[in-house]
Amino acid sequence: MVDITGHRDHAMLDVAVISAVHELAAAKQTRVLSLVADAAGPLIRQRACIAGSEATPSSTTPGDLPLAVLPSLAACLDKRAPSASATSDEGDCILWMPIWIGDKADTILEIVRSDQFAADMVPMVVGIVGVYRNFQNLLDYSERDSLTGLLNRKTFDGQLSRMLQTGGAQALSAPEAPERANEAGQWLVVADIDFFKSVNDRFGHVYGDEVLILVANMLVSSFRADDRVFRFGGEEFVILLRSATGEQAHAIIERFRTNVAAHLFPQVGTVTVSLGYVQVRPGDSPVAALGHADQALYHAKTHGRNRTCHYDEIVATGQLQLPASNDTAEFF
Repeated sequence: MVDITGHRDHAMLDVAVISAVHELAAAKQTRVLSLVADAAGPLIRQRACIAGSEATPSSTTPGDLPLAVLPSLAACLDKRAPSASATSDEGDCILWMPIWIGDKADTILEIVRSDQFAADMVPMVVGIVGVYRNFQNLLDYSERDSLTGLLNRKTFDGQLSRMLQTGGAQALSAPEAPERANEAGQWLVVADIDFFKSVNDRFGHVYGDEVLILVANMLVSSFRADDRVFRFGGEEFVILLRSATGEQAHAIIERFRTNVAAHLFPQVGTVTVSLGYVQVRPGDSPVAALGHADQALYHAKTHGRNRTCHYDEIVATGQLQLPASNDTAEFF
């Protein structure tokens, strides 16, 4: 319990919980799974795994699995039951325990044993799951913006640093590689609501807050489950777009921009957003990456608004002049 509640990060909390449960249950394999919405139906995605005595790195996690292929788990979620069990084709016993927060369960704990679970073991696991649920709820509350429900600035700093350290398994290693332009990479997107101050001045802060909430909802629906969306402050939002090619990234960002432009906001009417984005690579400085995306956003703002600008593109076409390199510069 001390180890579990000592973490302030969801990923480390997942590992601490499955480590404790894995040892307690003498399990063959223990996993934390995510339930992900998809147009074709709900998907199960592995978030953390311990098989034997070793944790599986995130870069080697298996692909998504349709929930429909696990009928016992699907029935459990449909009935909002506390647990479900099944026997695998290999004869292993599987126990699933959804982490219910209200009437939603986006996280599922899976325990696999080679034989049946002892009667006195399950209540102990249930107790750990209860602590996990409560602490996960507390972490989630501390990481969210109170108005929009999006992730907050503090959470963004940590997640951007982690993305730049790992870069993703498929991140491109150099910008000068046109033959690899269709390979998946990681992207940093900055979005800003155009003329938002005039919305507050003309209609009041209540309608201004409603615009922020509706734009936040459109961000969540326009981007994918793997992407991370943050309210950066005021009317500015940041998105960490994962595993997308350049064409995919632009299409996803443009989908959000056009969704906002086509929406009629109550009382306010039409609202638009401007966006700037940049590809991020392992070893990039967080300050530099955010600065490049911000420069692209500023270019969009000063060249008509309601548009999307790619940093590398406006640099390559001479629309943005880069400052001379200064190796002695320091950021604080």
